[in-house]
Amino acid sequence: MHDATTGAFLAAIPLPPGVRSSWQLLAAAPDNRTFVLSGWTRPESPTRFFRVHLAEDGSPSDPIPVPGLEGDPLNIGYIIALSPDATRLAYAASTPGGAKISVVDLATGQRRDWSTSASSVVNGLAWAPDGRRIALVVGGWGIGVLDLAQQGSDLLAATRLVKPGNGLPLLESVAYTPDGSALIYSTGHSIERVPVDGREEPRVLAKVTLPADASLSLRFSLDGTGRHLLYMHHWRSFRVDLADGSTTSVLIKAGEHSSEGDSPNAAW
Repeated sequence: MHDATTGAFLAAIPLPPGVRSSWQLLAAAPDNRTFVLSGWTRPESPTRFFRVHLAEDGSPSDPIPVPGLEGDPLNIGYIIALSPDATRLAYAASTPGGAKISVVDLATGQRRDWSTSASSVVNGLAWAPDGRRIALVVGGWGIGVLDLAQQGSDLLAATRLVKPGNGLPLLESVAYTPDGSALIYSTGHSIERVPVDGREEPRVLAKVTLPADASLSLRFSLDGTGRHLLYMHHWRSFRVDLADGSTTSVLIKAGEHSSEGDSPNAAW
């Protein structure tokens, strides 16, 4: 955990027993208190999800395992998102010949899956503020909205296309605005906004400048106000003000923790 303004180290979330490597993925709820992280455990069950809650003083709780996901090697989530009330987790995973989206209840482990063979990757997930829909970025297809009330398990049949994918630049992250009326997404290094109903053309909110060695796509996390966007490059965090497009950068102070290697995953 780091201070979003200064980059200063605040606290470490310890690896629970059985997790054999570093934390892999994380997602934050809008309450600014609840997080879900994933970690590798053993070859026959590569990842497990854990929930962490911050106390009033900001100190993290011990990681609590999410039930119902043990022992299924296909449940290797590579994109995760927490529901607005922090009770459900959505994650994307690969399947033989395709991809799937799963939603799991964090208390009971009850799960529902949607799958598709039209694409092998889902790049982004985001919950609507009302918790009834999920925005997703499907590789080679575009950005759509999954209606959780739809019957059946066909992912694209239950998803309404909002922004078609047109090859390059790559579509990557997606997020809802706080009122649920629009989606904010990245296409290459550009941040754009499009109404959920798709009746207006996308509008560019900001264009970010990254070094030549940066990825061609941009993965971001949107804060609870919907105004500030966070992305990482190596061990620097970049905060974009979507009101005016300005960007501020802060060095992540790793302290005793390694600051080498790839860019860390971050969420706020």
